[in-house]
Amino acid sequence: MKTKNRLSDTPLSYRIFTIVVLILLAIFFIFPLYWIITGSFKDNKTIIAADPQWFPLTPTLANYVKLFDRPALQWLLNIVVICVGAMVLTCLTASLAGYALAKKRFYGRAFLFGMITCAMALPKQVIVIPLLQEMSAIGLHDTLWAVILPTVGWPFGVFLMKQFSETIPGEILEAARVDGASEVRTFCSVVFPMIKPGVGALAIFTFVNTWNDYFMQLIMLNSEAKWTLPLGIARMQGEMSNDFGLIMAGATLAAVPIVAIFIAFQRYFTQGISMGAVKG
Repeated sequence: MKTKNRLSDTPLSYRIFTIVVLILLAIFFIFPLYWIITGSFKDNKTIIAADPQWFPLTPTLANYVKLFDRPALQWLLNIVVICVGAMVLTCLTASLAGYALAKKRFYGRAFLFGMITCAMALPKQVIVIPLLQEMSAIGLHDTLWAVILPTVGWPFGVFLMKQFSETIPGEILEAARVDGASEVRTFCSVVFPMIKPGVGALAIFTFVNTWNDYFMQLIMLNSEAKWTLPLGIARMQGEMSNDFGLIMAGATLAAVPIVAIFIAFQRYFTQGISMGAVKG
């Protein structure tokens, strides 16, 4: 009732102004994606014409035919496997580590968390040479695991999940122990449902971060069969810098998994952000 009264007390002009501003912002952010998608169905002459064609009047699939003449589907599969693998392993390890740091008392806990916090400020470029040497030593260089494994120990993920685990009431954990639940059962049945919004937010962060980690993909993957879609698009931009239709087709294909992951985890992402804001 209070919410309804507040909405009714808001001036109509203010609400109309807010809606107009939100619509304009939505158009501003969506338009580049729209231009890329529609441009992927245009020929190169139409794309570079002085008079822009806002919608393809004569759509063509030639750009996608040229794109799939290359191993674009293999590149897409590689990046999806990398991102999904990193997302699942990061969410698993970060939630377990965050829960242990938040609710378990052991020697050196504060020091360990301090080291993890300091590692958040360490650029990945600083440790890329040791990572490359490590992957080469264990025979994983130029494999998808060489990109997945360095992402699993993401300090930000541990920090985020620790903050969510701090809100779990200790009484609930004590009740689970009294009922005879093991640590694994307690985590799966009690802890995980309570930190699920944080896991959803971390899943999106990890997927997008891994997808955009072009530098690590460039360093770790050499053979064309192991390339990811961002690597393939970057090579196409170098080789075919004037074929904008082909580049837009590749960018459209690259946008599909990101949009799909966000839609799938949008509810948890929104809950995670809102809960984090309330916690301060």
